[in-house]
Amino acid sequence: MYNPDFWEVQIEQTDLEKMSSEVGLWFESNEDQELRYEWEDRIGPLIPRLDTLIDRGLTQKQFEAMILYFKFGKTQQEISEIMGISRRVVSQHLFGITRNGKSVGGAVKKIQKLCRDQSIAIQN
Repeated sequence: MYNPDFWEVQIEQTDLEKMSSEVGLWFESNEDQELRYEWEDRIGPLIPRLDTLIDRGLTQKQFEAMILYFKFGKTQQEISEIMGISRRVVSQHLFGITRNGKSVGGAVKKIQKLCRDQSIAIQN
């Protein structure tokens, strides 16, 4: 099976130099950069508090699934292969399940509740 994440495409340096940096996926306009800086200034002070909530509030499996999903952008299928569990169980670790009409478990719901309890509100 071919994994496009590891494909390499050869390109001549002269051709590369002809391309505008603005066409690259990494390009960030001044406006985008300013918005990112504002967001980082707002969210930065909350990071230690969020880290503490995550460390204390999640099971090890929920923590691992959450990091792989949100930090590294892995799909639920990729996480299931990494963790050696089914995709359904990954979904339960991340988002919980509904049992007898009641939402149960899930890292996202736990973190949301912990944030509410600690009066932490993050808004775009």
